[in-house]
Amino acid sequence: MNPDVNDPRAERIPAPAPRGRRPESAPRVAVVGGGIAGLAAACGLAERGSEVVVFEREDGLGGRLRGWDTTLADGSTATMSRGFHAFFRQYYNLRGLLRRADPGLDSLVPLSDYPLVHRSGSRDRFSNLPTTPPWNAFALAATSRSFPVSELAGVNVPAVLQLLDADVPGVHERLGHRSARELLEVTRFPRSARHLAFEVFSRSFFAEPERLSAAEMAVMFHVYFLGSSEGLVFDVPRSPFPQALWNPLEGYLRRAGVRFRTGVEVERVTPGEHLPHAVTWREGGDDDREEFDAVVLAADPRGLRALVAASPGLGTAAWRERVAGIGSAPPFLVSRYWLDRPVRPHRQAFLGTAGYPTLDNVSVLDRYEDQAREWAARTGGSVVELHAYALPEDHDPAAERKSLWEQATAVYPELAAAREVDARHELRADCALFPPGGYRDRCAVTTPDPTLVVAGDHVRVDLPVALMEGAATTGLSAANALLSHWGMPGHTLWTVPRRGRDAVLRGLARVARQPGQRPEVRSR
Repeated sequence: MNPDVNDPRAERIPAPAPRGRRPESAPRVAVVGGGIAGLAAACGLAERGSEVVVFEREDGLGGRLRGWDTTLADGSTATMSRGFHAFFRQYYNLRGLLRRADPGLDSLVPLSDYPLVHRSGSRDRFSNLPTTPPWNAFALAATSRSFPVSELAGVNVPAVLQLLDADVPGVHERLGHRSARELLEVTRFPRSARHLAFEVFSRSFFAEPERLSAAEMAVMFHVYFLGSSEGLVFDVPRSPFPQALWNPLEGYLRRAGVRFRTGVEVERVTPGEHLPHAVTWREGGDDDREEFDAVVLAADPRGLRALVAASPGLGTAAWRERVAGIGSAPPFLVSRYWLDRPVRPHRQAFLGTAGYPTLDNVSVLDRYEDQAREWAARTGGSVVELHAYALPEDHDPAAERKSLWEQATAVYPELAAAREVDARHELRADCALFPPGGYRDRCAVTTPDPTLVVAGDHVRVDLPVALMEGAATTGLSAANALLSHWGMPGHTLWTVPRRGRDAVLRGLARVARQPGQRPEVRSR
């Protein structure tokens, strides 16, 4: 039994049956990308005897969760990253990957609460809710000021029922053509509830609700709240990402025979002379080349598009067109401040926000991360991090950094009196976009070439997974596809239930979808 699975309705996904002829020698596999997806693929392949080489353009592993050293103005060394990430309990495959190097997951520490606050002052928290659906939803509606009783009578019940029947991939056929904004509006939830409990979720996909598929939002509700009994409380790394996660996992993979080439840019993948694929990369101004039996493309959307465009013989024309159509989400900003004084003692480690121009959450790193805690104890200060997702494409970076800080002082007024010891700002635009109508044309793990597979949180896998768990799941799925092709056993996956967990509520949702009861057109 998976030690991370506490939900009795979580589903075990068996590995695909071996179907090919087992090769006489160990297959050689190139994994392009050293993020979660690439590391998961490398792990799955190496554990079955493949010779794996991981290519990563950055100097360290982890992809969007990598970290790097920086020297602060006071002379101390800190590990910077792209900021706070929540490791939810229902991230079964990601947690299983991390357990390879950390069997007890001692690198993770639970956060006791996850409050959400609106600019108007309304506040919600999830730590005291029951974990089993639908009772968690009923309890939230009964106890939250975001769901005033006087406004609940106007809720569009047939539309809300659709959130309780988020089967994958069926929900994409039903809701995928509409935006999350339309879904928010058609439910007719109170406006405060939309802001606090719903728009916060959509912006976690680094997109405004009008640019996000309604089906993706429904799946997110299902994964985190309506379909799983693991709850909304999560864990965070107790140390910076490299020390807590990637250095131990790299050590495990090296012991399994994986080779790493970091700081190199893969330029193209072409047909090999002796093996199916040749990978060409640039390192130190020179090109190098090596041949492989298979390739896992685990780059981010921008890197994947560029690599496929530079490799004209890769895949079919239709597949290449799908890759070219992968969209990127709007820019996001992470600002981390080392301050000369602490925030108030009762401040939470993590606070989600809604109703502010761009501020989406505030983290106090010295509440949970040992490196930040040591710095704060030594200096008497604090380490505060601000996130702004889905920024306008034409935003002014300097003005946005200033505005984000001003918004944070409205949330935590004591910040206004703090002096900045140092700060780091990460402005990126390399996350995937999941727009309305995009699911059908999304790249799948497999391609027309059985020795070429794709992995990443932007890849379709027809399971209710997202974000980091999507990356880990597609990485292991990519490994499984190759292993099956070579007649080898793969790896079992786990997921939250693939449909609404209550049969009665699923039935009511289907009745509500019948002609004359379509939730999207039902009148007041």
